[in-house]
Amino acid sequence: MSNKSFYITTPIYYPSAKLHIGHAYCTTIADAMARFKRLAGYDVFFLTGSDEHGQKIQQAAEKEGITPIEYVDKIVAGFQALWKRLHISNDDFLRTSEPRHHRVVQEFFRRAKAKGDVYKGEYTGLYCTPCESYWTELQLDENGCCPDCHRPVEKVSEEAYFFKLSNYADRLLKHIEENPDFIRPTSRRNEMISFIQRGLDDLCISRTSFDWGIPVPDDEKHVIYVWFDALTNYVTAAGFFDDPEKFRKFWPADVHLVGKEIVRFHSIIWPAILMSLDLPLPKQIYGHGWLIVDGDKMSKSKGNVVDPNLLIDEFGADAIRYFLLREIALGQDGNFSRDALIGRINADLANDLGNLLHRTLNMIGKFQNGVIEDATTKNEIDAALIADAAELVAAYESGMENMEISPVMKRLGAFIGRANKYIDETAPWALAKDAAKKAELATVMYNLAESLRVISVLISPFMPETAPKIWAQLGMTGDIWDVRLDVVKAWGGVPAGQHIGQAEQLFPRIEVEKEEQPAKQEKQKAAPKQEKKAEKAEVNAEGVITIDEFKKTELRVAEVTAAERVPKTDKLMKLTLTLGDETREVVSGIADVYTAEELVGKHVILVANLKPAKLRGIVSHGMVLAASDGERLRLIETDMPAGSVVR
Repeated sequence: MSNKSFYITTPIYYPSAKLHIGHAYCTTIADAMARFKRLAGYDVFFLTGSDEHGQKIQQAAEKEGITPIEYVDKIVAGFQALWKRLHISNDDFLRTSEPRHHRVVQEFFRRAKAKGDVYKGEYTGLYCTPCESYWTELQLDENGCCPDCHRPVEKVSEEAYFFKLSNYADRLLKHIEENPDFIRPTSRRNEMISFIQRGLDDLCISRTSFDWGIPVPDDEKHVIYVWFDALTNYVTAAGFFDDPEKFRKFWPADVHLVGKEIVRFHSIIWPAILMSLDLPLPKQIYGHGWLIVDGDKMSKSKGNVVDPNLLIDEFGADAIRYFLLREIALGQDGNFSRDALIGRINADLANDLGNLLHRTLNMIGKFQNGVIEDATTKNEIDAALIADAAELVAAYESGMENMEISPVMKRLGAFIGRANKYIDETAPWALAKDAAKKAELATVMYNLAESLRVISVLISPFMPETAPKIWAQLGMTGDIWDVRLDVVKAWGGVPAGQHIGQAEQLFPRIEVEKEEQPAKQEKQKAAPKQEKKAEKAEVNAEGVITIDEFKKTELRVAEVTAAERVPKTDKLMKLTLTLGDETREVVSGIADVYTAEELVGKHVILVANLKPAKLRGIVSHGMVLAASDGERLRLIETDMPAGSVVR
């Protein structure tokens, strides 16, 4: 057993009758991190589960004429089936309806009350049933609705127990300020600091208007309200009561991974409860962004909820996992679209990874009778590939330790492209025609097989179905899940004399039929002459352009991946930008405003179809947008993913 431990959690999901891709996104991130930590030699505990109590559940069950537990049983079964299909490797699935959890919640309540942090009072206020949240008048949105889900709230008045959250404001602020990584990303941290500084109200933690919940000890007409109940699941599963040794090993949790809309509960309410009980706080709360579907936030009311089961049926679990993890920078909102998914499958999985595996195995079969022979020569091209592999492994380890999943996957994709280029550089088909170059051919084939061995291990946290298939096709023995990261730090893990396995196509290219022009576009073509005349008249006004002229400008979101000042200039900065599917260099006059370090990681707006221009000998492919008030100049930034279209 390792002396290194790692405990990661997802939120316990509310039993919604409609599973969506957002559930899959958060859990897949956590699974990738859990698998990486196991690969790195950690003892891992990975928790997910279901938050099953509350008025909303009781009302839904009554509407169907069944008990609350019958209602949640069938929905929870759907979650568990989806996790299995997505190859989620959770070590526990905690349901808040389980007796083991009831014991812990009631003990937390008793201890907080004994300390003087829980008192009985009267609650009168505004309550959102779907969100299970209380709000003040000032917190409501502009329509007087819940600020989270924007649905109507109801005024309620009932006897309730309260937790003295207000007592912990100063301690919470101090902890957040002394531990910069306690809340990530920085934008979420700043939001929470601002929220606390506005003042904390005591928290209502019981209800009497329904009975589907955990009874308050010695006052069973009350049930413990959702956040005091739900958040405690993290210590229940870690063995707070039933396994002290496990609790010492895994608590405090290393990462609570949650959606950005519930960071407040995890980084303010939960730490305050733990402070009340004198228990250690989790090391980190990481708030990931939302999935935007075709440019719009996913919601049932908009009808744009994406069913992950249907996607898995069509594309396979690994393709979905790959897209979600690679396409979306953790902490930012990310766009999901069917076209983008298919494009990524074709470009990265079919063309790059699939092509590398297929070409390599075919050539080993054709030129060497299916046997991987020893590498006995080495030239500059070989040395460069081996050095690139070593750099990849080092960047992979440091990046994953910092939860930089998308950049790590892009770096891994670049190495796959590098290995494909190595085939073209070495031309093994030409070497095979010259008997004098047999040793050189064997070296090339060995290096390709070894590259695939490294790739198979490194993609295993992201693509747990594909990785063992590549491993098997290379003829590797043993279980890939027993492999640790150290084995790919040294080049030469493929045994010479090994026979390759059966070659199979992993990711067939998806052919997409072009759809006919929508009727809306046809109508636009036949626009009335009267409108065209009006449009022409507008153009004649000085400085005014038509919408068609504006549409010629292609604006894209670009991420700054590198920046350096142009030598012998005061203002010019050379930026390396990624648009998701391509990389560009742009020269911008911002060096007197920003340092290179400040620019890396920013998501900016690029005029992508601007004619290239040469500045100080550097070809600039586009222009980044900035705003100025005459004295200050600032880049226009966004939290949308690289490659997004600005419209």
